Amino acid sequence: MTRHREMYYVDYEGDFGLTGLVGSLCSRTGAPLDAPAVLALAARTASEDDDVQLGKDVRLLLESPLPGEVIRTVWLAAVHERFDPADYAMDMRTWLHRIAEVCPLRSPQRDEGETATLAERAPVVPEDELRASVLAEIGWAASALTAALPEWDLVPALRQVVAEADADLGFRLFLRALKAYAVTVDMDQYDRLLALGDRLAYPLTAVFAGLNVRWPPLDPGRRDFAFGFGLPGLSGMFDGEWNTWRYEGTGTPREHVERLAHADSGMPPGAQAAVLLEDVTRLLDSALTDDTVTVLWRTAARRLHAVDAFDADGRTWLREIAAVCTERLTATAPAYAPFVSPPRTDLMNPVVQEVQDITQQLNRATGIDVTAATLERIVTSVDPDLGFRLLLRIAEAYDIPVTAAQYTRYQTLGERLGYARSQVTDAVEELVGHD
Repeated sequence: MTRHREMYYVDYEGDFGLTGLVGSLCSRTGAPLDAPAVLALAARTASEDDDVQLGKDVRLLLESPLPGEVIRTVWLAAVHERFDPADYAMDMRTWLHRIAEVCPLRSPQRDEGETATLAERAPVVPEDELRASVLAEIGWAASALTAALPEWDLVPALRQVVAEADADLGFRLFLRALKAYAVTVDMDQYDRLLALGDRLAYPLTAVFAGLNVRWPPLDPGRRDFAFGFGLPGLSGMFDGEWNTWRYEGTGTPREHVERLAHADSGMPPGAQAAVLLEDVTRLLDSALTDDTVTVLWRTAARRLHAVDAFDADGRTWLREIAAVCTERLTATAPAYAPFVSPPRTDLMNPVVQEVQDITQQLNRATGIDVTAATLERIVTSVDPDLGFRLLLRIAEAYDIPVTAAQYTRYQTLGERLGYARSQVTDAVEELVGHD
């Protein structure tokens, strides 16, 4: 039997439902909230934050055959013992009824078109398969959870929630317990947890935020980011044609660079900064003239006619970017010694061929006769990978048409360079076949 699950990421940016509520209680500083305050927080979460899942989660537990002591065990573990209903002379079912009273059962408000689209895209997860997957992950972490809470029967309680209430809710309560007690998760299990969350359409942060992961060493050659990274990714954030960077939030250009340097999104802390620093270092150490570096950045960022002075001297600007990256790395990975990974010279000729294939389009679209020549020089004397990412960025920024054959070759190059498929798809898929 299969079940259509909610497209959670449509409605939430982070953890949600009952686990989102207990996560808020865990993250608060100062004295723990009392019962009326927690109920008020639940009511605000359900109404002002429009968290319809909170009421659903509470009712899943109330309607289950789970013993009250099992529910209390998983609650106390998830909330890191910061609120115990027993302190207010309430058993767990009484407490959950109190929450349910302030969280009316309702569905997200959507128009018919959106509802139809979500129904078509909703993940279909076989319940038996989901239950088995969650139970397997609990099993992997059983010894660590037991060591963290030796006086509780947490692992059997979590298993009962998965088996007798709901595997989805059990998975989120399991994640919350891991986070509350800083249980270390190895990378293999972390990847599986992310994949399971993805199948359930969780927002990424619902899985990784607050999770204590045994990260591998930082690698500036890492390329499997789900969204923009490195200097081409940063140039898109500063797109001057639409003043994009000004609408990403208030602050200075330096603060905007920090947004990318901190945007690791479930990868090792500092991963974005390490890759961005490598791109910047390659250009700083290259034989390109200062004017060429400046024009290259401003072309990629569509800032050729910008009056802002912060990036008027390209190499000075790159040094400022490097300083932001270094600060991020010092704070998150103090043992990391920045280095530049070997350039992908094995792909130099294929990337050069792609640049040459659209030389006229590149120069015409940007209005600069040497755009293609500059990109070709980066490919041959700096790094083919950086040159290819800049090619994708410029094609996207200036709506340069891409043939189906070119698109296929770009995808192949992206795969060989280790990119996530979205890097090529998001950049040029909509340009295929355009006149």
